[in-house]
Amino acid sequence: MQAAARRAAQLRPLSDGNPFLGLRYAFPVQGTSSEYKFDHSRSASSLTDKGIGHLIRKGTGGRSSVSGIIATVFGATGFLGRYVVQQLAKTGSQVLVPFRGSEDSPRHLKLMGDLGQIVPMKYNPRDESSIKAVMAKSNVVINLIGREYETRNFSFEEVNVDISEHLAKIAKEHGGIVRFIQLSCLGASSSSPSKMQRTKAAAEEVVRRELPEATILRPAAMVGTEDRILNKWAQIAKKWSVLPIIGDGSTRLQPVYVIDVAAAIIAALKDDGTSIGKTYELGGPDVFTIDQLVHLMFEMIREEPRFIKIPIPIARLISSPREFLLNKVPFPLPTPEIFNQDYVDSLLADNVVSQDALTFTDLSVVPHKLKGYPIEFLFQYRTGGPSFGATLGERISGAGF
Repeated sequence: MQAAARRAAQLRPLSDGNPFLGLRYAFPVQGTSSEYKFDHSRSASSLTDKGIGHLIRKGTGGRSSVSGIIATVFGATGFLGRYVVQQLAKTGSQVLVPFRGSEDSPRHLKLMGDLGQIVPMKYNPRDESSIKAVMAKSNVVINLIGREYETRNFSFEEVNVDISEHLAKIAKEHGGIVRFIQLSCLGASSSSPSKMQRTKAAAEEVVRRELPEATILRPAAMVGTEDRILNKWAQIAKKWSVLPIIGDGSTRLQPVYVIDVAAAIIAALKDDGTSIGKTYELGGPDVFTIDQLVHLMFEMIREEPRFIKIPIPIARLISSPREFLLNKVPFPLPTPEIFNQDYVDSLLADNVVSQDALTFTDLSVVPHKLKGYPIEFLFQYRTGGPSFGATLGERISGAGF
């Protein structure tokens, strides 16, 4: 008994707090006092080249089934995140939701899955141990973290590059991650006039360096019920009675319905491995100029277009004070509504899908046309209710009121 107790006391855990290594112990080698035999930790990427087809499944495929997917979705509380969580949960996947704000941040997500399938977990993106904790039991990692403007706490470099690099490194060391999906943005390039797009391109590089098998998706500007494009324009038009348009309105965009982007993520996750190591550009079926998109917004809220075009140099001048004061004042600055320096810079070039890029078609997803259901949420901005006002055709024919 005493010999057994002494041997148990000599056991030394090898995990060092790392949840990926589990409860492994080393025993002293006979005749030595300081050397130990131990099994080597995994350092190479273990992402599968066969998709996730080998995972155990049980049930009919609904939300009460077991899909075998345990996904950690970083950025799940954001605009796109809620739709990705919904798509995962309704097929019986368990979704780990890291959040860093209030306990109420992920509340709306818990109803999307069966009991216990949506698991909110508080974490700190600057704390490696907390990232490891929220990723410890997962076999899929989806990184949706991104920002459209900088704050005094988080720069584009930290949000887009540093955090992506940490997630990729930890996923590589994990040993059980079968798929890693990184969300970038359309137009991501080291030569882009937009700092956000440049840092997104840098994030793609660091993820590819750590995980060559990662799937990268580049969505265009996303439109949907909680979007920050048409919603913002409608709010400003109602509040200021006139909408400022930066530039001459000729910049071309290819906006995409947010649910289509979520569907593309799930399609890439569930394929037979064909999307591994590839980059996809996700744009809607139609290309609009800024001017056309603004007219479409006014048509949906059934009001005559009221806008003023502001030359880019003047827009830069208006937005420059915030950029100058960002890290020079001891308090947070207001969120820019429309005069955001990086947004102004992004309008210097068209933002459309490249000619030879992989697209929705390669993921077997058919994107929705923007006109119609995807922008029906703009009904809420009609002054007298959803049925108020007249369409453009009715106004031209005289049938409207």
